[in-house]
Amino acid sequence: MGRFGTTTDYSRIRHWIEVRGGHPARIKNARDSETVRVDFSSEPQDEISWDEFFQGLDDSRLAFLHRTQAEDDVARFGKMVRRKRRHH
Repeated sequence: MGRFGTTTDYSRIRHWIEVRGGHPARIKNARDSETVRVDFSSEPQDEISWDEFFQGLDDSRLAFLHRTQAEDDVARFGKMVRRKRRHH
């Protein structure tokens, strides 16, 4: 069974996403232009820069919930969640 963690640390988030072949992206047709997501497709859709991604994360007060430990080191479970408190 895997363990999960939540973070707002830019370098940890970027590393986790890049190791798994992900790219920062914007959610299509979102009302809020800061709404961001991670795209794992081989041909990224709505790709944005890391600076835009992290700006959207901060503007929307989101943190990154992700699997930190699993049998499969490259498990892709990760999602944006509302910040409740200070995260690392």
